[in-house]
Amino acid sequence: LPNSEHISRIIVKPGDSKVVWVAVQGPLWSKGGDRGLYKTTDGGKSWKKTLGDDQWTGVTEVVIDPRNPDLLYAATWQHARTIANYIGGGPGSGVYRSQDGGETWNKLTNGLPAGNMGKIGLAVSPQQPDVVYADIELDRKTGGLFRSTDRGASWEKRSDVVSGGTGPHYYQELYASPHQFDRIYLMNATMLVSDDGGKTFQPVNDENRHGDNHAITFKKSDPDYLLIGTDGGVYESFDLAKTWRFMENLPLTQFYKVAVDDHEPFYNIIGGTQDNGSEAGPSRTDKVNGIQNSEWREALDWDGYQAATEPGNPDIMYASRQEGTYSRIDIPTGEVTDIQPQPAAGEPAERYNWDAPILVSPHKPTRIYIASHRLWKSEDRGDSWTTVSGDLTRNQDRFTLPIMGKVQSWDEAWDVGAMSNFNTVTSITESPKQEGLIYAGTDDGIIQVTENGGTSWRKIELSSIPGIPPASFINDIKADLFDVNTVYAALDNHKTGDYAPYLIKSTDKGKTWQSIRSNLPDRTLVWRIVQDHLKKDLMFAATEFGIYFTINGGGHWVKLTGGVPTIAFRDLAIQKRENDLVGASFGRSFYVFDDYSVLREVNEQVLKQEAALFSTRKAWWYVPRSHVGFDNERGSQGADHYVAPNPAFGAVFTYYLKDDLKTLTQQRKDAEKPLRTENKSISFPGWDALQAENRQDALRIWLTVKDASGKVVRRVEGEQGKGFHRVAWDLRYPASEAVTLAPQAGGFGMLRGGMLAAPGTYSVTLSKEVDGVVTELTGPVKFEVVPLHKGALPGSSPEVTAAFWRSYENALRDASAIQLTAVTVLKKIPALQAAAARSNAEPGKFEKQIHQIRSEAQQIEQELFGDQVKQQVGEKSNPTVGTRLFAVYRGIYHSTYGPTPTHRKSLEIIGNDISKLNTRIEQLQSAESELARNLISAGAPWIEGEPLPKK
Repeated sequence: LPNSEHISRIIVKPGDSKVVWVAVQGPLWSKGGDRGLYKTTDGGKSWKKTLGDDQWTGVTEVVIDPRNPDLLYAATWQHARTIANYIGGGPGSGVYRSQDGGETWNKLTNGLPAGNMGKIGLAVSPQQPDVVYADIELDRKTGGLFRSTDRGASWEKRSDVVSGGTGPHYYQELYASPHQFDRIYLMNATMLVSDDGGKTFQPVNDENRHGDNHAITFKKSDPDYLLIGTDGGVYESFDLAKTWRFMENLPLTQFYKVAVDDHEPFYNIIGGTQDNGSEAGPSRTDKVNGIQNSEWREALDWDGYQAATEPGNPDIMYASRQEGTYSRIDIPTGEVTDIQPQPAAGEPAERYNWDAPILVSPHKPTRIYIASHRLWKSEDRGDSWTTVSGDLTRNQDRFTLPIMGKVQSWDEAWDVGAMSNFNTVTSITESPKQEGLIYAGTDDGIIQVTENGGTSWRKIELSSIPGIPPASFINDIKADLFDVNTVYAALDNHKTGDYAPYLIKSTDKGKTWQSIRSNLPDRTLVWRIVQDHLKKDLMFAATEFGIYFTINGGGHWVKLTGGVPTIAFRDLAIQKRENDLVGASFGRSFYVFDDYSVLREVNEQVLKQEAALFSTRKAWWYVPRSHVGFDNERGSQGADHYVAPNPAFGAVFTYYLKDDLKTLTQQRKDAEKPLRTENKSISFPGWDALQAENRQDALRIWLTVKDASGKVVRRVEGEQGKGFHRVAWDLRYPASEAVTLAPQAGGFGMLRGGMLAAPGTYSVTLSKEVDGVVTELTGPVKFEVVPLHKGALPGSSPEVTAAFWRSYENALRDASAIQLTAVTVLKKIPALQAAAARSNAEPGKFEKQIHQIRSEAQQIEQELFGDQVKQQVGEKSNPTVGTRLFAVYRGIYHSTYGPTPTHRKSLEIIGNDISKLNTRIEQLQSAESELARNLISAGAPWIEGEPLPKK
């Protein structure tokens, strides 16, 4: 199967899943000899092309007769799009039919347009499969809906309706309803429906849903059900499009660009999206539920592209629509002011790229640059503009440039309305080390440099750089943050069918260049490059297939994993305060690498160590607030309520293990593995070795947290595999309730963990545990726990609050120990009764004592939890240790305010009650043990849990 950019259809043969047809549209951008229709009969092991032999003509649609799986229809499309222009039709376009399962094809022409056709949509009637529909675009968005009633032998034009809108590269899909004959749906911005086989069309209701419709499917069991895919996501209707339900839990946004601001305590992420405006939302919230859709807002409409923020001032944001329609957004008011500069009287129209750049100067936060075919500067946040260059491009006439191998006639199917302008500036950067040192990259293979703020410019032709395609699109250009002479550029040649990564660097202000592509894979074009602000040689690259980083300035690249999808990332941004890397994916929304600073500490020497524990950034101290619930990310909103996770709460520890922590069994099997591979004998390890394997304790990795005085606060268990790991301490002490030998009902059940530790300085060490021996591997690493909020009321100091939390935990520890002891005493009562019955004692000698022990244990339980008889009918008991503990818990668990006088008094009462109960339970335990010994003396058997009788 060809390695193609665009596969438009995959059809599996009904009744034989090994037979598959794949329609290869080919690269939209250029020619490709691999276009056509491919077929496999062995489930994809081998393929052959059965339709298509023109390098400009691909197959865009394949449909199958529901009665006859060997009767197929296919639409071919001759088209090409270069870096400058686009033609959406030609003599290669047409409708074909196969009656032998796609082995051979006949072109259908009777009644179809004789001229050059564009993109074609096909559908077969499910009710009357002899009826076939074709929506055919002709030159420049003309054409119509054609219908055949004899399986394509002849055709009738039914109407002049075509998809229209933004052209055939965007729409033209046609669907026939399985529930009503001659009802067909045509995809376009609003979606059209016809109930008379294409004679007339009406728009489908699009109230409260996004436009730009691309796909629809039906439910066989429900004629009123529709499911559609649009540029805004997925919608379903249960009343045949009268109303729509949006599926909000699918993160599908296509982001072109991303920016971050300096908002505190949590910064915002801003991104320009495909057809969904510019979106802005928090990188994190203080809510227990995470980041919900409602936290986000649309800052600007239309399609969204480059955004920018003003350093140190999160109240100002810039965003742009297509073709340089720039706006400044006042965050406190939400007001949007258009700031696009306008040509002076007598000047020609500005040529803006579809994704035109914007840059805030690193030397003056109120100075911004934007670019059309020339560079503009504003000193007042876009209120007024001056040009600082002439035309920085080649200024060509795109219609004079060759396409499909030659210069084409004006009468061909030109359509550049939904394309970017050509000969435009695509990226700009200013050196933070030298004011006025500006680089501009274009879409036609030029890098321009000025060292004096635009007074004079020096042109660099990409054709002068060895190994670089001369007309490459400049995806990105970045001045080095540390060296005034160094600059980087990411180049893109995919519009000519070349998907190689072009990443170059200059150390002399662009006079000479060298590749830093290194080991980046073939066919992995690079969209963006960003540099760490503290370590010069730590860099990140956004590519068509994920994100890569290098720690040696491009000498070697490593792909980031850890949940990052293999998808196009069009842009990257670094939030310097938090050391976060934010990636804008084209189809899977945003991804954040929280605190990537660990990569600054990685080098070959570190990786050779047995283990490494890296720096930990400050941990915010607060109680996550409720929003749609107190302890569930979606509350009761249902599964379709989308919530993105916050970063892990608390202190996040990053560590590295050179090797897996392996058990004796794993070590033996690893040693035996090469012998198995070579089919050699494997020696018997010996009984002692096998017994040691069988008795070995579990291996563990521990991260031990200590306070400033060196006292252990918490042990957190980590993963044992080799490589990098992250684990979070939730800033809480361990749970204080008594530990049981087996699960049981009852208990206080108030704390799944302990209460919060106090703010302050802490440290963490990394250790391993093997056969009960704990060995410290590395550390300690210090970190700070810092309060996030200041409450409306002063309350107690964090130290006083934390001390009360410890007192509460101690009370809970003691109360749960008493409760568990009482349970254990009661569990032994049946055993004591059975032992008495099997003793040599007279009946009645021990029974009363057993009854008294049982009654006292039940009374203690009642004083802990209340009167069980009253509880049967819902009657209240007098206050107990349990109810008082719960009252204190309710007051302090969701708050850092500190204890009120009521809480203190309650805990005082609890302490007094526990002291009395503790004396009684100890006496009860002693009496029960003494009774068990007396029973043995009277000839009764030993009771489980008691000491062995002395001989």
